[in-house]
Amino acid sequence: MQKSASSQIDTSTISSYVGRFAPSPTGPLHFGSLLAALASFLDARANQGRWLMRVEDLDPPREPAGSAELILQQLQDLGMDWDGEVLYQSSRLNAYEEVLNTLKDKRLCYPCDCTRPKIKEMGLVYNGSCRERDTPPEKPFALRLKTEALEIGFNDAIQGNFAQQLEAEVGDFVIRRKDELFAYQLAVVVDDEFQKITHVVRGWDLLDSTPRQIYLQRVLNYREMSYAHIPIIVDEQGQKLSKQAFAPSIETDRASDAIYKALTFLGQAPPAEIEKERPDTQLQWAIASWDIQAVAKVGSLPLK
Repeated sequence: MQKSASSQIDTSTISSYVGRFAPSPTGPLHFGSLLAALASFLDARANQGRWLMRVEDLDPPREPAGSAELILQQLQDLGMDWDGEVLYQSSRLNAYEEVLNTLKDKRLCYPCDCTRPKIKEMGLVYNGSCRERDTPPEKPFALRLKTEALEIGFNDAIQGNFAQQLEAEVGDFVIRRKDELFAYQLAVVVDDEFQKITHVVRGWDLLDSTPRQIYLQRVLNYREMSYAHIPIIVDEQGQKLSKQAFAPSIETDRASDAIYKALTFLGQAPPAEIEKERPDTQLQWAIASWDIQAVAKVGSLPLK
């Protein structure tokens, strides 16, 4: 799906900022994913930047037919138009394979057939047990990227300083799964570089993935980016709202209500007089008033 020409922004005012929203098409847009979309959209537009759309469709068994199209239509119904064409990860398999071959040639990754129970016995941090195997495992096996004993840190625009001792806290991590699907950590890094992303605004549940992605960027000599992680929304049981947990779809016939509620959750304190305005009017106010520092500096917020 492409945007209509009327939704293009004036390129003469574009800054060096390039943001993106990258939903997985496992179901319709729910309130938690709306928050991530809205926060990334507002941060890009408030900085006179571009906002790109990427559909992370790399797991076909989990992707109901029509979900990607539904998400894109919901976003447009909510007034959040993106710049350029949608990038589908399913069209990028050759690019991922090329990067994977580069890592293989440099001996920076290796096959691993360790099971989840075995990794659990390691204390949930992979201990590199397959690094020095004399013979490769029989299929199925994953490919893991070798890590080093160093600290990877960054200053998150919302959560502040965050760092991990990658080898000790994460271990060598998967870049291609046992089912031969490319892993999220590899695909997201390759595509952020391809799309020239400069700023990533997304959910707090991905905060601890960021050091892995920064490490892989350095291994591949890619640019590093700025990050901001918003709180995730949890239900009464403290579980993250997700499509797998049957979070209800956003009702776009009540778009103004959804946007107003999302702005409130993002700490933007929208005035009562815009609550029933059209989505485009609400978004105009939100872009002009956007304050990323007003977003809560916590990991999760309850849905009320």
